[in-house]
Amino acid sequence: MNNHLLFTLSLVLLLYFHSTTTLAQLPASPALPPTPPGPTNITKVLEKAGRFSILIRLLKTTQLGDRINNQIRKSDQGLTILAPTDNAFSSLKSGTINSLTDQQQVQLVQFHIIPSFFNTTLEFQTASNPMRTEAGNSSFSEFPLNVTSSGTQVNVSTGIVNATLGKRVFTDNMQLAVYQVDKVLLPMSIFATAATAPAPALAPGASKNKESSAGNTPGSDDDSPAADSGAVGLTMHGMLVSIGVGVAVFF
Repeated sequence: MNNHLLFTLSLVLLLYFHSTTTLAQLPASPALPPTPPGPTNITKVLEKAGRFSILIRLLKTTQLGDRINNQIRKSDQGLTILAPTDNAFSSLKSGTINSLTDQQQVQLVQFHIIPSFFNTTLEFQTASNPMRTEAGNSSFSEFPLNVTSSGTQVNVSTGIVNATLGKRVFTDNMQLAVYQVDKVLLPMSIFATAATAPAPALAPGASKNKESSAGNTPGSDDDSPAADSGAVGLTMHGMLVSIGVGVAVFF
């Protein structure tokens, strides 16, 4: 009886150690694949970079941030954003942004968005001027944006502002690139002053002298004292009345 019990215990211990060894030799469970990053969000990109709080606020108030995110997700067309820093906005005259209408604020932000993907500064050498932006017409009187590139240095001109492209803030290597600019890009159609507009041309044959354009009164004598003083001669009931400025004399 004791031998039988001893045999049973030995068998149980043998099975226990065997199962433990087998489990220890089993390969570990494969690691789960990394969670793919979520869709690109322009406001989160700028928040992570820092120093773009004013641009972020404009992207939210104009709802262009959501539009950019949707465009990246639903379109193969790449975007390049020239992002002015908070210091760039602070250098503007006080109240400049608040003085703009809602539509002008939208156009101002769109003027900083190029509907092409420039992954490096060297790629700006292939750009054609004036560059098209999301703001619309790139003609001189509306939204011209010209880029000159020398090596890695890129300069941007709007006709009002000359800015320098800074470091690349973000790229997903496919559709979105964000570069820092040291000035707010001010478009002509919003910020051009009246002084920049050409003066209206005179009509052909028009005189610059008011008196010569008015002509002489028929029968008047330019050498007479009355003509010199601007007086007008009238004949009333046989009396000559000479009316000067503030003086009436009856002869």
